[in-house]
Amino acid sequence: MRGAAMRLNTAVRGFVVVVLSVSVVQSQDGWGVTYTSTQICAVKGSTVEIKCRYTYPYRIQYQTYQSYQMYHVTTEVQDKLWFTKGTSHNPVDLKSDSDYTGRVEYRFNQKDCTLRITELRQSDSAVYKFRFITNQQGGSYTGSPGVTLTVTDLQVQVITSQHQQDGTQVQLKCHSSCLPDRPSYVWMKNGQVNLRERSSTLLYFLFPEDNISCALKGHEEFPSPSVYAPKLPSVSVSPSAEIVEGISVTLTCSSDANPAASYTWYKEDDHKHLSEGSQLVFSSIQSSDSGQYYCRAENKLGMKRSGSKLTDVTYAPKLPSVSVSPSVEIVEGSSVTLTCSSDANPAANYTWYKEDEDSPKTSGQNFTISNIRPEHSGSYYCVAHNNRGTHNSTLQLTVVAGAGTLEAAGVTAAVLLPVIFFSVFLWIQKKRMSKEPVKSEDRANNREQCLPDQRQPEEQDDLQYTSIHFSNNQADPLYSNIRAAQPHRHMQEQDVTEYTAVRFNRGSAAKRDRSQETGESSCALYSTVNKTR
Repeated sequence: MRGAAMRLNTAVRGFVVVVLSVSVVQSQDGWGVTYTSTQICAVKGSTVEIKCRYTYPYRIQYQTYQSYQMYHVTTEVQDKLWFTKGTSHNPVDLKSDSDYTGRVEYRFNQKDCTLRITELRQSDSAVYKFRFITNQQGGSYTGSPGVTLTVTDLQVQVITSQHQQDGTQVQLKCHSSCLPDRPSYVWMKNGQVNLRERSSTLLYFLFPEDNISCALKGHEEFPSPSVYAPKLPSVSVSPSAEIVEGISVTLTCSSDANPAASYTWYKEDDHKHLSEGSQLVFSSIQSSDSGQYYCRAENKLGMKRSGSKLTDVTYAPKLPSVSVSPSVEIVEGSSVTLTCSSDANPAANYTWYKEDEDSPKTSGQNFTISNIRPEHSGSYYCVAHNNRGTHNSTLQLTVVAGAGTLEAAGVTAAVLLPVIFFSVFLWIQKKRMSKEPVKSEDRANNREQCLPDQRQPEEQDDLQYTSIHFSNNQADPLYSNIRAAQPHRHMQEQDVTEYTAVRFNRGSAAKRDRSQETGESSCALYSTVNKTR
């Protein structure tokens, strides 16, 4: 009966408060605190009253130590308070606690004690104890175990959902463990009561911009948190400063959503699924990880994709690639271009050197050598460098003799060789003539032998015409194996040019043999030619 009476006397003020259990604490030697309930559940924003009753001895008898006389002291209560922090011997009064400023009220009526808390917050969930202090020696008492208060929200639960092109078809339920059976609800869209449903469930087509919440009828000022599809996610990168190859980098995706969103990561260039979770972590980021990344936030009410976030990884130049143009044989006198390229971020700068030389040849990706010469042969190397480091590569350059030089040498040889051969021929003929006596009587016979034979045309193949030039300074007679083709023309004070026919007779073998035996030429014609003044 006493427990039932206490349940009926439980105070519910301003909102729904449910007593989950009732406990009676018996007094000790007349000292005690009895709480109406030891566990209370209340909804956020409501007002709750926690009640108790305390007892103490009306009068206490004492005995003096010296005279052993007895005397009595009437008990008077000097202070009463509620606390959640501190200890029983050193409590923190709720009225002096800044977390409760303006929201706490004590009510006392004889031996009844009541704590009233308004505008409940979820942080108000705690164990509350009452303590009173009297004028008696050691006459302070704290009621244990106290009252446990739990403050909860109304919650909108998503029962079913079906995504469509323009929105999501959903079934929602308004729920709280602190509510009695079948209360009256109101549903609100974007903070306004425009959904007339009064039950705890709602079937609704939810658009991406819609926010849906619920409240108890008559207490619309304390609605549940809204449910809604994810808003546009954002992506952040840590560290936010320069990203250097090899360090740890974390990308974080966040979106305002209720229920909480789940996250999926993608890379822009291939759109392949990378990982799940709000963070994408590179424990040792590489240059190949550079690129645009985005995340997708999704819950039962919808999905949104973030914008792309650039992850720009800086690194020292990789091993440079060197090349030469033209790539065929490098000929003296031509123009040659050396090219150096390297993968680097930021972009590399290039400097060219020749081995065994301290000073650089040039700066830039290309190095051009015009009118190249053999002394340009050797090893060249380029140094690729940026603010992250350097790297270099070497190129061997070999220059061969130019085609123009070879061609000039060939032309010179082609011109000189016939001259040399002709000079040798004339020298041999002169030596031969100097060894044979000149006989005037044989000249006629020789002339006859060397005359063209009309009956033997095959022997006239060796008839040659030549031009012989006589210098004005020529004083000595010249001997020539010639046959006059026309009369001489004499020009005073000028060089004389004589055209003669020279015939080399290829006689029969017998004739050649006889000539060899006698030592005479079968067709030799000796004549003396003098310069005519």
